Amino acid sequence: MVVKKPRIVIVGAGMAGLTAAHRLFTSSAGGLFDLSVVDAGDRIGGRILTADFAGDRVEMGATWIHGIEGSPVYALAGEIGALVEDSRPWERMDGFPSDPVTVAEGGGVVDPAAVVDPVTSLYRRLMDAARSGEAETAADGSLGVGPFLRRGLQQYRASRASGGDRNGAGDPWNLEALEEAVFAMHECQERTCTSADDLADLDLAAESEYRDFPGDQITIAKGYSRIVEHLAAALPAGIIRLGQRLRRIEWLPDGGGPVRLHFVGGEDVAADHVILTVSLGVLKAGGIEFYPALPAFKLDAIGRLGFGLVNKLFMEMEAEAEAAEFPFLQMAFGKEGHVAKIPRWIRRTQSICPIYGGSRVLLAWFVGKEAMQLEALNDDEEVIRGVHATIDAFLPPSVPARIAKPDQRCNGGGTGAKWGGKIARVKRSQWGTDPLFLGSYSYVAVGSSGDDLDLMAEPLPRGGKEDGVAPLQILFAGEATHRTHYSTTHGAYFSGIREANRLLQYYGCTISNGNSNSNSTSNGSNS
Repeated sequence: MVVKKPRIVIVGAGMAGLTAAHRLFTSSAGGLFDLSVVDAGDRIGGRILTADFAGDRVEMGATWIHGIEGSPVYALAGEIGALVEDSRPWERMDGFPSDPVTVAEGGGVVDPAAVVDPVTSLYRRLMDAARSGEAETAADGSLGVGPFLRRGLQQYRASRASGGDRNGAGDPWNLEALEEAVFAMHECQERTCTSADDLADLDLAAESEYRDFPGDQITIAKGYSRIVEHLAAALPAGIIRLGQRLRRIEWLPDGGGPVRLHFVGGEDVAADHVILTVSLGVLKAGGIEFYPALPAFKLDAIGRLGFGLVNKLFMEMEAEAEAAEFPFLQMAFGKEGHVAKIPRWIRRTQSICPIYGGSRVLLAWFVGKEAMQLEALNDDEEVIRGVHATIDAFLPPSVPARIAKPDQRCNGGGTGAKWGGKIARVKRSQWGTDPLFLGSYSYVAVGSSGDDLDLMAEPLPRGGKEDGVAPLQILFAGEATHRTHYSTTHGAYFSGIREANRLLQYYGCTISNGNSNSNSTSNGSNS
């Protein structure tokens, strides 16, 4: 007698989908399922994409392992030898740079002792308070991280002893202007970390739930793509099918029967279970039709959560440029825009720096509206001109007299950098306009909460066999379904393990503990 195997279709061959497939196939019950993974793209990896540029290995998407103590990504990278130094240099192979030079728009170095260090310490104290849950809600009821940070800056200024703080009030770079520029610089970095275009939209209360792992934050020597390649390599040939774009899912909230998936091009597939791992951006945009429509609780969670855009711009310097002399340049932009030729799309970028010491490749990050504006520039030469204008404004051959006054908190001696080179070519990510992603990663927006991340993880339909309903028809995985590790690759990994375990438990399979620090398989709550 031939027993029909339960058919499981995993939609998306990124970290979450491949982890789920790997878990299901390599478990002790690996032969129990008729398993397939479909992806609309022409490659595996999703928002993980390692590339080569100017002789260096770079990451177009996921870049960092956020803490190595307890991270499943770190453990897996170590097991497969991906952390071993390679002959090809790689992005941030020397760790995060620790020797920034903060320069005000126009070319003067901002005094570390008088401005940069105190403002940086203030900013870190404020974010530590937010992440520890000690931040107080504003009297005006504002719930975002942005207003909380700005209140902290105002209180810092109010408590500071008077005495020359406003000297040169008519000068564009008096003390308050410099403090504002340096504080805004850190806010821009926070935008990059969270993907929130406006920090006022980033929920303050939720900051205390987010978790990184302890230990160093590192990059992967042989590239992040090695992780997903390893997961995929364990699957038999033919399980992963690329170029399969899902357009419609038909499910049965009130009865039994298979889930039906309809793909662009006309192919239809029936499945007992579907693990859906597409990005929150695709769900927000209605990129997949559900029939019947998703229930209100799921639609509301999708609508309330935030999903932002973060892009990277890699710039190769001409061979003649002295790469070793290009600093880790932190850019303190003037609020009014002191140098008109700097394009608007770069004015909320925190830094430009080599991807490791001595590299001829520079990197800048872009978020939100500016990231989309960068994507909209079809001509790389226009991008290069904008970068040249910006670098010239921060590393000029001479420092304007208005910046160099000795009674101001800018050092008239310039940066010490003698870079006078040119950018030869660029390489940039374009996650916002890619229809398969429509953005980068999730955040908890004002009006949302960690509860919405749990709702994102809840399978459909609600109920179970005892209710006469075929359960676990559609399961949800991906970074936007993990309450404490959203926005990360390890969050995506945990979610894939969670949903695979959910199905294994449903079919009565024994589950090894493994590395499964994920949401509970029963209700999505954090375990």
